[in-house]
Amino acid sequence: MENANHKIAMFIDADNAPAKKIEKIITELANYGVVSIRKAYGNWKSPALKGWEENLHEYAIQPIQQFDLIKGKNATDMAMTIDAMDILYTKNIDAFCIVSSDCDFTPLVMRILSEGKIVYGFGERKAPDPFVNACSRFLYVDEEKSEKETGQKDKIDKGKLTHSKKISAKDLKSNTKLINLLRVAIDSDQDDDEWASVARVGSIISNQASIDARNYGYKKLGDLIKAIDLFETKVLKNGQMVVRDKRGSSLMGDKVESAES
Repeated sequence: MENANHKIAMFIDADNAPAKKIEKIITELANYGVVSIRKAYGNWKSPALKGWEENLHEYAIQPIQQFDLIKGKNATDMAMTIDAMDILYTKNIDAFCIVSSDCDFTPLVMRILSEGKIVYGFGERKAPDPFVNACSRFLYVDEEKSEKETGQKDKIDKGKLTHSKKISAKDLKSNTKLINLLRVAIDSDQDDDEWASVARVGSIISNQASIDARNYGYKKLGDLIKAIDLFETKVLKNGQMVVRDKRGSSLMGDKVESAES
């Protein structure tokens, strides 16, 4: 999905997004294109958004004021949705970025996807699964490795999203949804010897759910697949990694009852 020429519109739900992570989010988006539209929504009179003030100017983010019209409620979600739809139909934008942990944006994401656009999502671990899975790619911005875990106190790149804590092979195997997605994708792309391209497996999965290896503590999809240890992998002479199911049987359309079967 990476394309340096892609134009990206970023919409931030400031009420449900940590200001201290914005540098890392923008740096990550730079891998996919140019963030030409940057808007953050919230009641800027609220003390809770104080941490955003400096970041708005530093990263050229346009603040959009939304007053709390009813106690306990705000108009942020509606304003973001309206603006996103306006831009979808009036601007030449290739991809959208939604920064929030709020499930209310799931319908918006699905509507944007239906127009053939890419949607990048960023949020905290509390983000509901429907919102996470609706995005083309979703990255968690919390639960990063500590300096003690990395052993790189002076080497941590402050401009990049660091990896989540690495999930063990045992826990990965028990993730039935993840194993099902991988097995069905591998079956869809496999050749006569049951080998499938890891790159194409990733593309197939991205059309069904948001699976990013970094959310599991691994740098790449290939690393995640190898860690699960239910699949064989090898690297071809051209540098391409391929994978096949150790069970060695066709799984098209099948669902596993146990991820360790």
